[in-house]
Amino acid sequence: MNAVRRWSSLLTLVNLRKLLHHLEVDRAVFFGVLAKIWGVISGPFTALLIIMKFTPEYQGYYYTFGSLLALQVFVELGLGAVIVQFASHEWSGLKMDAHGTISGDQEAFSRLVSLANITFKWYLAGGLLVAFGLGLGGYLFFLQSPSNTYIDWLLPWFSICLLTGINICFIPAWSLLEGCNQVSAVYTYRFMQGVIASMAIWIAIIAGAKLWSASVFTVVTILCSYIFLKYRYGNFIAKLLSTRSWASRIDWRKEIFPMQWRIAVSWISGYFVFSFFTPVIFHYHGPVLAGQFGMTWSVLLMVATLSSALLFPKIPRFGMLVSKRMYAELDSLFAKITKIFVAITLLSALSIWLAIYLLNVFKHHFASRLLPVLPMTLFLLAQVTMTLSMPFVIYLRAHKKEPIMWVSICGTVLIGLSTLILGRYYSVTAIGYGYLAVNIILVPIMVLIWQRCRNRWHKNGLSYC
Repeated sequence: MNAVRRWSSLLTLVNLRKLLHHLEVDRAVFFGVLAKIWGVISGPFTALLIIMKFTPEYQGYYYTFGSLLALQVFVELGLGAVIVQFASHEWSGLKMDAHGTISGDQEAFSRLVSLANITFKWYLAGGLLVAFGLGLGGYLFFLQSPSNTYIDWLLPWFSICLLTGINICFIPAWSLLEGCNQVSAVYTYRFMQGVIASMAIWIAIIAGAKLWSASVFTVVTILCSYIFLKYRYGNFIAKLLSTRSWASRIDWRKEIFPMQWRIAVSWISGYFVFSFFTPVIFHYHGPVLAGQFGMTWSVLLMVATLSSALLFPKIPRFGMLVSKRMYAELDSLFAKITKIFVAITLLSALSIWLAIYLLNVFKHHFASRLLPVLPMTLFLLAQVTMTLSMPFVIYLRAHKKEPIMWVSICGTVLIGLSTLILGRYYSVTAIGYGYLAVNIILVPIMVLIWQRCRNRWHKNGLSYC
């Protein structure tokens, strides 16, 4: 009987592994999904604590802090995404042992070293700019707050800006590791770091830290990053930074910049797509409505968070397949992942909508801290529409190209203008209608660009679209 049970357990494990392999769930995806699941669990719990411990005004300031900190995208300018693509192309001829020693094609290693040097210098300057420039800009913004209630925001704001500047300096290490196909270790770390940092912010909120809670979260994130990188990849990073490029080098102006400035436009557009709403609502309608929107938006973003858990770990693999011109395998992997991606997106969106709808139906007091059902539904539909374009964008960027730049520019202008005009003269519901309308127009255009560029690049050897 015991032998039968052991064989039954073994067969179940084998079948489970086959299923996970069919779904493209490797170790990186597994921990990536775990991290997203943890976000789905921890996000609502954090929101619950905010409802319990923050006044509606403090809730508004908390989420506006996050939206203003997202302005760091104007400093990063998409370089992190470019690093992953360039590093993955060089890493196709390299490998690393357990001690962090890199071996393989020496020309590729020399180019990787030059990429690391460019990147770390860029983000060091960017961290300083965020710490001081964004701190001053946010100070001037909050001075014009329409709230009549006293909120202790000054020192918490400057603290979180300084810590965010420090945290930005770690971005090059994470991007290089992802590009060098260390996604398994990186995503395992991100899961563990997410658990630790979430617990830290919970303790801070319960202890009455209010707006200081964001700084506690960032401090824990910085400490976790430092410990992991030092003891797991210290030799790898030290080798890249201490070695001088002796052979071929990556020329930032000729190679990186043509792709980076296009991605930078898309990333800047992303600010208006994801983070511009809260400051506008805060400015024209006050911190209470901004807090309702901010909490609702943080829940709706879980749609993209869950879906990307499957997609993002595959970015280095996409880049390596493009580098080797294995287009048939690339398309097969893309088709399989996209089907699963769409299913996860739709299922998660339906679950979120139903949960918020039921809160309103039963008139639970938590519903008063969220947007009403109509504007929530509009923003959710817009978010789903935008999320479904992600696989196509990742596919295009794996070719070290950014052909959707002009679409991103149009989206930025249209969403930015509609948010400002509708937010000033109308309501948050009007902003939702405007956001949904723009996405319904632009996302199909992105898919058409993907189809056109894919056919041309693979036929003509990656000529420009």
